[in-house]
Amino acid sequence: MPDTPTTFRLERPREGVVVLTLDRPERYNAMTADMFRELETTARELDREPGLRVLILTGAGKAFCAGYDLADAEKLPELGALGMLDLQERAARALAAIRGIRVPVIAAVNGAAAGGGLALALAADIRLASPRAKFNAAFVKIGLSAGDLGTSWLLPRLIGPAAAAEFAYTAGMMDAEKAERTGLVNRVVPEEELLGAALAMAEQICANSPGGVQLSKRALQANMEASSYAAALELENRGQALLTRSDDMAEALDAFRAKRAPIFSGR
Repeated sequence: MPDTPTTFRLERPREGVVVLTLDRPERYNAMTADMFRELETTARELDREPGLRVLILTGAGKAFCAGYDLADAEKLPELGALGMLDLQERAARALAAIRGIRVPVIAAVNGAAAGGGLALALAADIRLASPRAKFNAAFVKIGLSAGDLGTSWLLPRLIGPAAAAEFAYTAGMMDAEKAERTGLVNRVVPEEELLGAALAMAEQICANSPGGVQLSKRALQANMEASSYAAALELENRGQALLTRSDDMAEALDAFRAKRAPIFSGR
C-alpha cells in the first residue's frame, strides 16, 4: 500500500488474513477525520487484493472504539451545514467501504464500542466479544441521532426493532453478556482468547472456497434488502450458476471422491 496509516496498524498473521487494529489507545481509539479517510482508502485497497480472505477488526488497549473524538467534536458547530455534511459523508463512506469488502469481516470487540465505534462493530459480518466489551448508542446523550453511520439500519436487524428502540432512546450501556443474549454479538470469549478465536474462525473460513464465501456474503447482504422471496431466489440462482463454472467446485468434487482435503485456488 502506498501510504502507512497513522490511526491504525495492519498485520498479516497468515496468508489471506489481515488484522486491522485501531491504534489510538490514549484516546480509546476514538475516530477522527483522518481515521475515516484512512479506513476508506485502506478498505478499498484491501478489497482489490486477490488473495484477501478475511479481515479482522479490533482495538489497541482497553477499548474497541469510543466513537468520534470529542476533542474534535468541539469544532463541529464551526463547520457549517455543508462542512458537516462533508465530514458525515466521509465517515459514512469509510464504514460502507469496510462493510462492502467482498470477504467476511470479523470484529473482535475487546472493550467499549460506543457511538461510531458501535457502528463500526455493526458493519462487520461477525462479532466476537471479550467479557470487557460494552456497547452504547450514545448519540442522544450529546444531542445527536442514533440514525448514524448505518446504526439505525443494522441494529434492528440484529436485535429486533423493539430492543433497538430501547437501546437507542435510553442510550443505555449493554454489557457483553446481554449483547450475546440479544444477538448483537455471536459469542463472548475470554479476553486472552479473543484474537485467537477470531483467527481460528478466519482459519475455518479460509478452508472453504473463496468464491463460495464471497458470493455467500453478497447474497446475505443483498437479500437483507431484497423486496421479496422471489427476488432473493433470483439472486441465489445466479450466484450458484456462476460458481458451478469455477475451478474450485470441480476441485471440491475431486477431493470428495479422493477422500482428501480440497485445495482451493479462488478461480
